[in-house]
This record gives sequence, C-alpha cells and structure tokens, in this order.
Amino acid sequence: MHEVNASGEFVVAALYHFARLDDFRDLQAPLLALCEREGIRGTLLLAQEGVNGTISGSRLGIDAVLGWLRADPRLQALEHKESFSDRHPFVRLKIKLKKEIVTLGVPFVDPTAVVGTYVAPSEWNALIQDPDVIVIDTRNDYEVAIGTFEGAIDPHTQTFRQFPQYVAGQLDPAKHKKVAMFCTGGIRCEKASSYMRQQGFAEVYHLKGGILKYLEEVPAEESLWRGECFVFDERVGVTHGLAEGVAELCYGCRRAITPEDKLAPGYEDGISCPACHDSLSDDQRARFAERKLQKRLAAERSAGLRK
Repeated sequence: MHEVNASGEFVVAALYHFARLDDFRDLQAPLLALCEREGIRGTLLLAQEGVNGTISGSRLGIDAVLGWLRADPRLQALEHKESFSDRHPFVRLKIKLKKEIVTLGVPFVDPTAVVGTYVAPSEWNALIQDPDVIVIDTRNDYEVAIGTFEGAIDPHTQTFRQFPQYVAGQLDPAKHKKVAMFCTGGIRCEKASSYMRQQGFAEVYHLKGGILKYLEEVPAEESLWRGECFVFDERVGVTHGLAEGVAELCYGCRRAITPEDKLAPGYEDGISCPACHDSLSDDQRARFAERKLQKRLAAERSAGLRK
C-alpha cells in the first residue's frame, strides 16, 4: 500500500465514463482487490453503461487505479478531475454493481448513442450569458442551496430521477430552443442532455467536466459561479481552485449549511439547521444532543492523550 504524498495531501479523483460494459460484474473483484491493495477509499459504481465514482488515496495509488481502468480499451478515454485534501475524505471503500451509474430511471437513454454538445469551461461564460439560452442546474436542491451559476434555474428536484418530470412539466422543445445544463462532475448533465435530445430538444449543451472542471480552470475574477460546489464527502463544499470551502453538514438532516445559516433562527450546533429545526422530534433532539456531548468528550480524551 502506498503512503500519502510527502506533502501530507490525499489525492481526490472524481471520474466517470459512459461505455458499453457487458461484463461489468466481472470487473468488480479485480478492481476491489486493486483498490484495497493501494489503500483507496471512496465509491466506484459499475454498470452496463459504464463507470462512475470518486475515490481518494496516495498519488501512486490513484494513478494505479486510473491506469487499470484505462487499460480497458472501452475506458481508454476516461477523464477525471483531481483535488486535494489533508485527510481521507471518505471513511471506507465500496465497489458497487448498479443498473445505472447515475440513476435517471428512464429506459433506453444512451449517452454513447446520442448526447448534447460538450462545452469547455473556457467557453461556458459566453454560452450562459446568451439571452436565448436557458441555463438549468441538474443537481439536487440541497446541492444548489450552497452554490450555482449566476442566472441558472433550480428545478427543485430532490433526486435525479425527478428530472424527467421537471422537463415534461416545465420545458417545451418548441419554445426552449437552446438549453444549457451543468452538474458537479458532468455525468448528470451529460445523461440529461441525451434524454432531452430524445425528447426533441434540438440545441442542448452541457458543461464538459462539470462545475469541478470549471472551478479548476476558470480564474475566480472571471467566474460566474456563486457560492460553493457541494461534494459528496467530508469536505462538503469546494470553491475556486478546488479549495475546501466553509460549508458544513447539519447533524440533523445532513444538508449543507453555510456561515449565514448558523446565524439564522433554528440553528443549533450539532442538532439542527433552519431547514430541519421544526421537523425534528423531541426524541431526535435528545439523541443529537447526546451525540454532540459524546463527540466533545471523545475529542477531549484524545487531546489529553496527546499531551
């Protein structure tokens, strides 16, 4: 197993690739063995339509996994995005077999057959500032809550499965001639673009590499991004340059909370945030308060042992 980088940083790699993997079940065991040997944590999903996930580990460990995946000719063009953390942002490793690598819930949507137009981060600003283009955030509402692109529409979906319902109820191919979409790493908006092309939308665009690639490549002073980008690990949110943000997770509902949320009515440290305060039962509040106490006592014991 490779040790973490000399700088003390863990490499965090977000990756996905749509490809026909009829033998995806056979890939699970050797991929799991490799990741365990390299000390990798995080989650990778395998399905007939491809691979998707985010993992963390040492530089050599991450390179070993990426090399193994790209050695398969079907995954040779797999792209990934990297950021860095001073700690393992994942607790454990999971290699899962799934029906879809990102769940839209609509059969016969195949991004390898039909897909929208990829837009590079360097060209994204010009596209979304076009008055004829509607810009749609394909992420879930709790992700949008801490950051999105200026002028983007929030469909208020709680899962990606609800996106087709939003399209059916709110969008019209005859009226909405140009549609631009984005998501965290590019996978949801790519699959959404395939779905919308099938529904008759002629000009559909999606951000190549997603928000993460945009934040990595576009200078902050030129950016149209506002807030933080929610990520599904202990960092919670990242900002320009993929630096870790200030958002935290609410212990009550696991939604992201900002410094502004902490000043709002309903916020109780370690118990609730404004979004869940009124929905928690007395029993839940008591359990969360006890958990908060036990965490504090554990931290104090740990600090005492280090003295």
